[in-house]
Amino acid sequence: MEALMYAFNNNYPVVFAEHRKPFRFDYFEPEVDLSCLKIPGAVKSLTTFEEEKAVGIPKNILWERLLFLLSLDSKAPLSNLCKSIRCGEQSLSCFNEYSKIAEIKFQTCYYFGDEGARGIVSQKTLAEKEYICYDWVAFNRGGKHNIDHIKTNDPFVNEIWFYSSDRIDGNTPVKDACAVSIVTEKQMLDFDYSETMARFKLVHEMESRGMKGKFNGYSPTGRPRYYKFRTSHIYRTKYKERSSSWIEEDGIKTPRVKEEDLLQALPQAALAYDRFLRNL
Repeated sequence: MEALMYAFNNNYPVVFAEHRKPFRFDYFEPEVDLSCLKIPGAVKSLTTFEEEKAVGIPKNILWERLLFLLSLDSKAPLSNLCKSIRCGEQSLSCFNEYSKIAEIKFQTCYYFGDEGARGIVSQKTLAEKEYICYDWVAFNRGGKHNIDHIKTNDPFVNEIWFYSSDRIDGNTPVKDACAVSIVTEKQMLDFDYSETMARFKLVHEMESRGMKGKFNGYSPTGRPRYYKFRTSHIYRTKYKERSSSWIEEDGIKTPRVKEEDLLQALPQAALAYDRFLRNL
């Protein structure tokens, strides 16, 4: 996201090997206005166990709009065809799965991090790598409730996002979930941090907050009974946490930019794309 905003604001081309879209449930603050890019404002209220959580426009909408506009203006020359990048002396060699597809000469390269790029910068430290891990879980029973988000105090299953199931057509009341964890490279190999344990921990966090499965009548003593949640793991995705400890070299810059500053510059930069935006 930062690379796309920086390229858009400065009228630079963008090249990438890692096609990293913002997480589905990353939102801007409600007050963020993106009308300059013909993105309508949207404030959504999420139900949590603490209080109603107000969120704004999903970040992936801005990501898609910026990449679309840059592509129309020939500022994304390789689109998503590049799978790996190797840096030479003020040049980038770009490859797909089979062969070299481009060589790009540059005076200055602004680097924001790309797992598919090699030889661009080196790191200052050899600290243990951390990953953001997303475990997508289907609810085969017990998926009907009104909770949208749970926040925990544990890095493993740190957040749980509930959403209307993609497995069922239409606006279904049945919800699936995504558990977000921060894990180290060593923990990724540990069963205690596996997909199975993420699914168990997700259900535990729900039950510990009083959430229950489908109603199952009454016991002989008159107490209500409920079915246990039944879940299955859909898939896991993981991304390495971005490092900020890169060593700048000749021709390679690693901008330290803030999201709010990049957002403030968008309206002025959008003027150069009026010929596209006025048709949206």
